[in-house]
Order: sequence, then structure tokens, then C-alpha cells
Amino acid sequence: MNEAFQRLIERAEQLITRIESVLPQPLSAPTDWDASIAWRYRRRSTGHGVLEPVHHVAAMALDNLKEIDIQKEKIERNTRQFVEGKPANNVLLTGARGTGKSSLIRACLQAYAPQGLRLIEVDKAELTDLPDIVEVVANRPEKFIVFSDDLSFDEGEPGYKALKSILDGSIAASTANVLIYATSNRRHLLPEYMKDNLSYTHTEDGEVHPGEVIEEKISLSERFGLWVSFYPFSQNEYLAIVAQWLSSFGVAPAAIEAARADALVWALERGSRSGRVAYQFARDYAGRAAS
Repeated sequence: MNEAFQRLIERAEQLITRIESVLPQPLSAPTDWDASIAWRYRRRSTGHGVLEPVHHVAAMALDNLKEIDIQKEKIERNTRQFVEGKPANNVLLTGARGTGKSSLIRACLQAYAPQGLRLIEVDKAELTDLPDIVEVVANRPEKFIVFSDDLSFDEGEPGYKALKSILDGSIAASTANVLIYATSNRRHLLPEYMKDNLSYTHTEDGEVHPGEVIEEKISLSERFGLWVSFYPFSQNEYLAIVAQWLSSFGVAPAAIEAARADALVWALERGSRSGRVAYQFARDYAGRAAS
């Protein structure tokens, strides 16, 4: 009887161990915060969330980003205020693809990492875990930018409400050492449809007021204190960016001038005159010139 009872206890303990292994676990802080200046949040298949250090952070200097001086001044100023312990805003960077939105954030990280700035990248699907991430870093001496790239939501996605709450509206006070920086091609982060316009109301004197549907769709983006818009580049701006990247790859000035026509053909084939396209052309051209 005792042996049967003992086996039952052992099987119960094994079952409990298996159940605990798949239950969501509280996010624990990394043991070595000096392992990197950037971290990536990942949720395992078991439901466990972890912060993984990014050992090879893509280098980007503020001086390398051309033709976005106004946007660069706003983001760099806000980031500097944050690092210095002054009031600063959560930031939404919106606009044309490939115009330097995420590159500008990486450049600010490189510039202010020596002063304690760190970055945690969080995918849209994992934004529901934002409160746990903020809780883990709240008492750290570093300043953390929680970064979500290419952010947009479909109707009813859980990450939408989690982000909305953490930005402004949660019962918990905002954390002084955490800001949210997000990039998006959509200014309002949610898809907009023709039928949404039906919710507008009109007053007798001709004023137009958005209905509840529209108000809900703009409510998230309004919670970002700083909006920074990026626009498609003109031909001259595109060529200036090409010249900057070619110069950074060691291409001679005469060769840079000779590459203008090829750069325009490259952009025409890609259907875009963006900073990303300029960088890709410069890599291709510099590689061919070096062979």
C-alpha cells in the first residue's frame, strides 16, 4: 500500500512539473544588462517571455542620415531630453517607406548609448506583454526605448489595447525611464474604410464632427506626444543620399558624379526614390567598383 501511494505521489509530481513548464511565467530580468545596448523581446512557444541581447547591433550614425534634417532634429532632441532625465514624449514616426524612420532611431541609440540609453525591440504580436517588460526595467538606472517597427493593427488585435493603455490611460503611473518609439506607414495605425465616413455628423451651421468609429481609430496615435512625418524624396534629395552612401563606402568623388545616371535607373526599376533604395544602390555600385 505504501509503495502504491509513493508511486502515485511521484506521478503527481511529474504531472505538476509538466503543467508548470507550459504555464505563462513572469518575465525575469536578464542576468547581464551589460551584454548589449539593444534587446529583443521574444515569447517562447511555452508562453515564457525572454529578453535576448542583440550582440551585433546595426551601426548607424546621425550624420549619415541626409535630407531628413527637420525630423532628425525633433527625434534627437526628444531622445536627448529623455537621456538627461528631462520631460520627453513617446514618439510615432509615420510616412513613406524607406525614408529613414527606423534608421533614425538606431542612430539615436548609437549616439546616446554611452550615456545609458538602451533599446528593447518588441514585435506587434507581443505588445500585450508590455506591462511585464516595463515592470522588469522600471528600477534600472538606464533609459529604455521600447521600439516597435512597422506598426499597424487590424480590427480587434489585442496588442492595440495594450499599447493604448501603456501610453496613456492605465491606472499605473508612467515609468520615468521608459519611452515608446514606433514607426508606421499609417498615421492612425488602424485601417480606414469608406464606410467609416458614414459615422460623421453634421451640425446646422455646417460643422463636421467625427463619429465614434473615427474617434476610436485616431485615439491610439493621439496618445503619442510627438508625431514626426516622413515624405518621399525628390530626385535631387535621392541623389544627395546616394552620394553620401557612396562616399561612406570609399567611392571617389568623380565616380560618384558618374554614378548619378545609374542611380536614377536603379530607382526607376525599383519604383521608389527612398533612402533605402539609395543605400542598396550604393552597396551594389561600390561592390562592383571594388571588384
